[in-house]
Amino acid sequence: MVSVGIILLLLVILYTIVPYMITRWAGFFVYQKGNVSSNIALTFDDGPSPKYTNELLDLLKQHKIKASFFVVGSKAKQHPDIIMRMHHEGHLIGIHNYVHHSNWFMLPHRVSCEVEETAKVIQNIIGVKPAYYRPPWGMMNFFDLFAHKKYHIILWSLMVGDWKSKGSSRRIEKRLLKGTKPGDIVLLHDSGETWGADEDAPQFTIEALRTVIKELKGRGYTFARVDEMIS
Repeated sequence: MVSVGIILLLLVILYTIVPYMITRWAGFFVYQKGNVSSNIALTFDDGPSPKYTNELLDLLKQHKIKASFFVVGSKAKQHPDIIMRMHHEGHLIGIHNYVHHSNWFMLPHRVSCEVEETAKVIQNIIGVKPAYYRPPWGMMNFFDLFAHKKYHIILWSLMVGDWKSKGSSRRIEKRLLKGTKPGDIVLLHDSGETWGADEDAPQFTIEALRTVIKELKGRGYTFARVDEMIS
C-alpha cells in the first residue's frame, strides 16, 4: 500500500511544483515575453509605496515611458492617490493579490478572494476593472491554471534581483544592460516591504533606471505597457 506520507507528498507536488513547471518552464497559461521585437516592458511589483512609487513615476514621466504596475490590494486601498496618478499618467495597473502571500500556501478559494478583492479596490479607484494578474513570486497553484480565465497572467522573461540592496544600483544597472533583449518583460519592484526584500532596495532600482533608460533608448529600444506587448 502507498503510505499516507507519499500521497500527501504527491498532492503537494501536484499543487505547487507541477504548475511551476507548466508555467515557468513550458510557458503555458501565462505570458512571459512580448511579441513586439523593438519593445521592452518595465513592470513593477509589490507597491504602491508612498516612499518610492512617486519618485519612480516622476522618472517615467520625464522619459515619457508607460510601464505596468502589479499592485498589492491592501496597499492600493491605503494609497488611492498613487493608484490614480498611475492611471492618469497612462500606466497599466494589474493585480498582485490583496496581501503579498504565495498562492502555494493558500487554498484556491482564498486565492480567488485575494484576486477579486484587489480587482475591486482598483476598480473603485480608477473606474476600470483590471484584466492582468501576476501572482506573488510567480508562484501558481494547480487551480490557478483554470480559475482566473478572465485575467491575463503575466510573468516575466528578465529578473535582476532588485529586491536586494547588496551591490547597490550598479549591480542592477549591469544586469539590466547585459540581460535585456527585444520583447523582454522585465521584473522590477517599487516597494521593499515584502518578505525577503530590503526596505531600501527600490531606491537603488530607481537610481539604476536613470542610467539604464538612457542607454537602452540609445540602443534603439522603446518601452511599452504589457498589454501593448502581448496584443
